[in-house]
Amino acid sequence: MHSLKEIEQAKELRKNGKSYNEIVSILHIPKSTLYTWLENIELSTQAQNRIDSRVHDGSKKGLIKRNINQTKLAIERSQETFRKSKTTIGELTTRELLLIGTALYWGEGYKKQIIVRNKNRTYHPVSLSNSDPELIKMFLLFLRKCLNVDESKIRLSIHMYDGMDENKIIKYWQEITRIPKENMGKVYRGVSISSKRTKKYNHLPYGTAQIRVSSTELFYKIMGLIKGIQEA
Repeated sequence: MHSLKEIEQAKELRKNGKSYNEIVSILHIPKSTLYTWLENIELSTQAQNRIDSRVHDGSKKGLIKRNINQTKLAIERSQETFRKSKTTIGELTTRELLLIGTALYWGEGYKKQIIVRNKNRTYHPVSLSNSDPELIKMFLLFLRKCLNVDESKIRLSIHMYDGMDENKIIKYWQEITRIPKENMGKVYRGVSISSKRTKKYNHLPYGTAQIRVSSTELFYKIMGLIKGIQEA
């Protein structure tokens, strides 16, 4: 049984703009009881504004908390999907590497035949350029393991942009490719497309690497592999 004093205290707190949760915390009276006592209380504009503000703040905090939890859950799900997907690949066979390397060249390699004065030249080098170090490593593995290309014939050229440290870029790509300095081609400099679009160039922080093998026979061998996939 609640006293008259408690009822008056609850009414006074409500008139001062206290929320039901605040009154419960102060008086330790069930919210259902407070609803009965206070349902007909007329609130001043100031009191109503305070209550509305707390409701808004509470809703905002709840929304932020839900968004944080949903974001965390989405990240965890993505990471789990990534881990499961990664383990499905396993160790690559030589044939799988052959197909991957061929597909890489099909998508990224230089395939256009050299034509001079309307005549098809007999010389056609193998050339692939990309900024992705993992893609470059995979293509080199394809050349070395599947096509048995002699190391002395594999050359590395670099395209870098204004503001880049040349020595740092060269060292980076040599570590990625394991191509010795004596097999280095030219280092090209230029303004990146992104710079022309007023974006920072460092979305390609190490520029672009070009892997090149001066072998017409290898060129047609890869073209044949691509055709084989097309007709499979």
